[in-house]
Amino acid sequence: MKKISLLLLVVFCFLQCKTPKDKTYDSFTVEKYAEIIEKNSLKEKLFTIAADSFEGRETGELGQKKAAAYLKDFYEKHHISPGNNGKYYQEIPSAYFDYKFKDTENVIAMIEGHEFPEEIITVSAHYDHLGIDDNGEIYNGADDDGSGTVAVMQMAKAFKEASENGHGPRRTIVFMHFTGEEKGLLGSRYYTENPIFPLAKTVTNLNIDMIGRIDDFHQTDQHYIYLIGSDRLSSELDSVINQQNRAHTQLKLDYKYNDEDDPQRLYYRSDHYNFAKHNIPVAFFFSGLHEDYHKISDTADKIEYDLMTERAKLVFYSLWEIANSDKKLKVDKAS
Repeated sequence: MKKISLLLLVVFCFLQCKTPKDKTYDSFTVEKYAEIIEKNSLKEKLFTIAADSFEGRETGELGQKKAAAYLKDFYEKHHISPGNNGKYYQEIPSAYFDYKFKDTENVIAMIEGHEFPEEIITVSAHYDHLGIDDNGEIYNGADDDGSGTVAVMQMAKAFKEASENGHGPRRTIVFMHFTGEEKGLLGSRYYTENPIFPLAKTVTNLNIDMIGRIDDFHQTDQHYIYLIGSDRLSSELDSVINQQNRAHTQLKLDYKYNDEDDPQRLYYRSDHYNFAKHNIPVAFFFSGLHEDYHKISDTADKIEYDLMTERAKLVFYSLWEIANSDKKLKVDKAS
């Protein structure tokens, strides 16, 4: 009896002294789910959405409709909730824009936070591209922005599995696939002017647009990602991304295009900007322009899948930290 009592005492002390049962926020847990964002899954999805059968995914055309259905089917298959009051589509009437096309739609899914559900974390990519040229050649748009599109999909899968296993998120994460980016950021503009979730409750937008290639500036230093806008409205957002990079991915964070005098003006050229206009902190993840940008030669066989995977993981780690931290991200540079 004494031996049994002693054993029970040891077990009790061990349980009391170890970390709390909820390990949502430790390094082992987040790295476990980050492994769901793996190269072969990203590659398979990208070869699908950048295939000729999607006809270049031009806004309002059949290929874009096929891509929207592909995204919707993915979220339904993985039981990830629709993000627009029971629907995956946010329909955008063509009359809203000056362009002549049939109606189009953003695709939106979500995982509700279990502790601060009213606080909204968004991650986005645009799924449209340039369609078909006058000679019948297809703009597959593998890097622009098939790469961001499939990264968001795989992150959603990772967060869903974590949620099912009792590991967060504490805040609501919304996965956004915007249409009409190539027509002038139209899908994200429509969303921010007709928000499904209150903009005042939207903590941040992490936007991914082209993360699959190596540009001319990094041919000898390829383990990099451009980070744009992360310190414009929230110094804390930039700090979080840097901390997560040091802890997990060790990419070179290049701020070349974050300069306010940048002649390319990339801060204003992707969907995050429509959130920034409303004083919502943003970060734009980008691997640079290349010789196939906006050409029919932007195909899935040219993607650097190992690098793309690491870049997507950095976004995932940053999302995880923001969604699960004790305090809401601060906006300390609002204009």
